[in-house]
Amino acid sequence: QVQLVESGGGLVQAGESLRLSCAASGRTFNGYVMGWFRQTPGKEREFVAHINWNTGSTYYIDSVKGRFTIARDNAKNTVYLQINTLKPEDTAVYYCAADRSAVRLRARLADYWGQGTQVTVSS
Repeated sequence: QVQLVESGGGLVQAGESLRLSCAASGRTFNGYVMGWFRQTPGKEREFVAHINWNTGSTYYIDSVKGRFTIARDNAKNTVYLQINTLKPEDTAVYYCAADRSAVRLRARLADYWGQGTQVTVSS
């Protein structure tokens, strides 16, 4: 059974950094795109970034470019989201997801989702 399990969230102060992890299991992810989303109560889930499992190519929304870095460790079947210079508006539940299609993933139609990890940024 495919599982994506996020970890690494917590309560931090603005300006600090955090690295989120997504441990993937249950299959190989060759040909997949792995991504990160975030969601605040009352708002739609927002796509943040994704990475091609095979090539390592990345894609970010404009608002996080320069602060967020997505990476993967193929040997560990793990995807990371490094978040630097955290801002209060980054507060959200962060989810990882996986799909064969980058377009589908960005459209929140990914085949696989994790349970989320809470990131809270205080000022």
